Amino acid sequence: MQTETDTKTKIKNYIIESTFDDVEKIKDDTLIFEEGILDSMGLLFLIEFLQEEFNLTTSDEELVVENFQSINSIIAFIESKM
Repeated sequence: MQTETDTKTKIKNYIIESTFDDVEKIKDDTLIFEEGILDSMGLLFLIEFLQEEFNLTTSDEELVVENFQSINSIIAFIESKM
């Protein structure tokens, strides 16, 4: 079973690798859309990554920015699905 730290690391690494952004810029509470780190297409790719990596299914109602606005909110979303 993965720990929350392992999950955070996977998510952060995915965001950094897909955006080529500075690792120091992305903290657990960084608002990744407001900071311009991800855009709407980036959100779709992030959701696809989360579905594959963590074996999640998401409903249309769950596809809101609030669930994916920071690493902390993504972790909370994943935990709510398990």
